[in-house]
Amino acid sequence: MTMADVTIMGAGVFGLTVALACADRGARVRVFEKRHPGAGSSGGIVGALAPHVPENWNPKKAMQFDALRMAERYWADVAARGGVDPGYARTGRVQPLAEAAVALARTRERQARELWQGFAEWRVLPVADAPGLAVDAPSGFVVYDTLTARLHPRRAGAALVAALAAQGVTVEQGDQPEGGRVIWATGYEGLADLSQALGRKMGGGVKGQSLLLAHAAPDCPQVFADGLHIVPHADGTIAIGSTSEREFDAPDTTDALCDTLHASAIAACPQLANAPVIARWAGVRPRAQSRAPLMGAWPDRAGHFVFNGGFKIGFAMAPALAQIMADLVLEGRDRVPEGFALTA
Repeated sequence: MTMADVTIMGAGVFGLTVALACADRGARVRVFEKRHPGAGSSGGIVGALAPHVPENWNPKKAMQFDALRMAERYWADVAARGGVDPGYARTGRVQPLAEAAVALARTRERQARELWQGFAEWRVLPVADAPGLAVDAPSGFVVYDTLTARLHPRRAGAALVAALAAQGVTVEQGDQPEGGRVIWATGYEGLADLSQALGRKMGGGVKGQSLLLAHAAPDCPQVFADGLHIVPHADGTIAIGSTSEREFDAPDTTDALCDTLHASAIAACPQLANAPVIARWAGVRPRAQSRAPLMGAWPDRAGHFVFNGGFKIGFAMAPALAQIMADLVLEGRDRVPEGFALTA
């Protein structure tokens, strides 16, 4: 057996994107997953790629903006290489506003013109002028931004697996590396292992439940109302999510909280009342203590690295962060953003 230059542990979106980044640079790559690709939170159904609000700009917000700008090109390339459509489209987002939120939204509208550099808009509109699904807005106004995008997480994972296969890289079953440089991208279970190894809390898991409705609105903007994402997909479905549960008994079971999500979605978009529920999903998202992804060398474990903690921004950030991880692992160049670094 030929020893790989890099072994990736975990086939979620972080593991698959960094595997592709390393393979593209000529590294011999092996990917190991103890269950199957997308077995954790990367196998979900929601897929909202949304920006931070355009204010109080900082390196994290700037990096996410850059990642969202590159997303269309990145996912189109992945689709072309492997022949699998990830369901990406920059369809925008509508956010109903409470009366007290209108003035702040107008301030952000002005800031977006500067911070988003003309690439996208953040606009305050009368609710009657909002594109897409009809929404209820207490103030009579909504925010409509043109930066937000969607993709289908499961299909995006399948697209990455196919693109890797075109490079000669397959996902193998296993949970132990066989030597060489190793990148650990093993989700919330990996954060628990890291915490135990370092003797301090590095993060944990937050369970999310979501559901899928049969309602065709493939070109409509998604809706974000009171913390709820309503995401139309290209296949004639609409995803609703997600809960955030710090305490849970089982990582992959749904319960009455899905019914609450459903009721909230109908309250925000009454036209969904007659759309049948066709699937329910639950999984656990890896959340670092800092809420930012963790990236860097594993302390006291030579040749091992950590790439974990995507939480709610994993699919939005992974393509850009994977390039930074490849720089670090293959070339020793440390471009890890401030606030993302894994330090001893």
